[in-house]
Order: sequence, then C-alpha cells, then structure tokens
Amino acid sequence: MAAENIGVIGAGLMGHGIAYRFGAAGHSVGVFEPNAELRSSLVKRLGLIAELLGDDRSALDHITVHDELTSAVENAAIVFEAAPEKLLLKQKIFADLEAIVATDTILASNSSAIPSTQIGLHLKHRERVIGTHFWNPPHLVALVEVIQTEKTSDAVVARTMDMTRHAGWKPVHVRKDIPGFIGNRLQHALKREAIALVADGICDAETVDDVVKNGFGARLAVLGPLEQSDLVGLELTLDIQETLIQHLDRSAGPHPFLREKVAQGKLGMKTGEGFRRWTPRQADEVRQRLSQFLADQAKARMQTDKS
Repeated sequence: MAAENIGVIGAGLMGHGIAYRFGAAGHSVGVFEPNAELRSSLVKRLGLIAELLGDDRSALDHITVHDELTSAVENAAIVFEAAPEKLLLKQKIFADLEAIVATDTILASNSSAIPSTQIGLHLKHRERVIGTHFWNPPHLVALVEVIQTEKTSDAVVARTMDMTRHAGWKPVHVRKDIPGFIGNRLQHALKREAIALVADGICDAETVDDVVKNGFGARLAVLGPLEQSDLVGLELTLDIQETLIQHLDRSAGPHPFLREKVAQGKLGMKTGEGFRRWTPRQADEVRQRLSQFLADQAKARMQTDKS
C-alpha cells in the first residue's frame, strides 16, 4: 500500500499507539493534541513502544505532533479521532474536521461504546464517517472493529479495513452500528455475571479471575466461543443452556454491587481497592505482566508476517 497522510486526534493512551503503528507502516502521521504536557512527552512514549517491541526508531520519523488541528489533518486521507469518551466533544471534533478536510477524507472514531451514527449525526457527508474501535493498547492488541453506519459507504469500509490491515491490525467488519459493537458487548456480558457471582457470595473476586485465566480463558486466544460450540456440538450447547440461562444475572442496568463500590471510592488499582485489594507493587506487577505478554504476542505476529 502506498504511503498516505493520516491524522490522529489525541496523543493520549490510545492516540499515541495508533500513531505509532501507522508510522511504523511508513505512513506520514500528524497528531493533534491540545495538551502541552502530552505533546512534549509524545516522542518519549513513542520511543518506549519501539523499545518494548524491539523496533528501531524509524517510525518516529514519520510522526509529527501539532498544537493546531488544521496543520495536523488538512491533507489527511483518513483521520482517527481518539478523544475522551464524551459524545458532545466527539461531535464538535467531527464538525471541526468537516470544515477542514477534503470531502472524501474518511473520518473514523475510536469509541469504546458510542455509535458513530450519533457522532456524525450533524455532518453533511455522513457516508465517510466510520467507527474504528482499537483495543488498549492499540500498538500491542491486533484487533480493530470497523463499524459501518447506515450511511457509511462500502468503499469507505473496504479502504479503512485495508489501511488498518496493512499497518498490522486484524480488522473485523461490524455491519450494524450498535452500542459497544461486538467486543465490549461480549466483555461486559462476562463482567456482569462475574460481578453478580461475587455480589451473591458464590466466590470472591480472585476466584472469578482464576477461573477465567486458568479455565476457558486459556483457550480463548485460539478458540472462539462459537467455534468451541461447534467443536463440542450444538446439541450439548443447547442442553447446557436449557439448565443455565434462566439462572444468569438479569440486573436492569449496572449491578448495585458495582455502583456501591464506585460510591465508596473503591475504584480499583488506582485507589488500592476495587473488587480486590491492591498494593502499588501488586498493581505494577499486573501492568508489567500484561504489557510483556502482549508485547511477546505482537512480536510473534510480526515475525510470522515477515516469514
């Protein structure tokens, strides 16, 4: 694929990882970031990604950081918005972009749950609005959900999937723009039942995590849930569901146990307690373990692609 000009809105947690992957693929990436601290630290954070992956620093030569939106995106073929998860903010960014970029520039939103239909609702050229849900951290996790709205053209879907695939992601086509898309709906269905099990005194949070990591989680990277159902047989899947489904949690909205934790200020590792208690050392160990595991997987994928 020929090198393109790409815009990224936001140099934070998601934006800098998205910029790195496109820069590493040879594209020219302009990053717009209004926060001076994030702008000044971008090169260092990009360098840490290169170090983690064992790359040279050539990707950084393709990435520039800007304090003005126009200079970052005016010649972009596609712009990836990676702003905070606030609908009104994303709508304003898209309105500002529409006034700057060409009419055929693709406008992609990296939202975790907000439908792109809502984000691009007031734009004139809604056929070029698309969702691109990258997973955290985007420079290590291969998946990107490419979400098509009712207005998004098939050509925009195909081009977005081609560009993300070329940069090393595994794009999947989400054909309807629903809240949470595919991955977060599956993830939060699991979380809902996990929270209910702890709230009902069935087990503690550590046990839930052990069951997932050492049980079915051990095979999820190579065997999806429907693949596993086909493997064991749909008649067995049906028999299990005949007994089980009626007993699963049906809380209307977030579980009261979760609301209580948040109200008490027990927000997780950053406060020392959430569903589990955490010392700073334990929290750092989890972050390092996850980062190294994902980095090893990413390097293995890249090595496979090269061979």
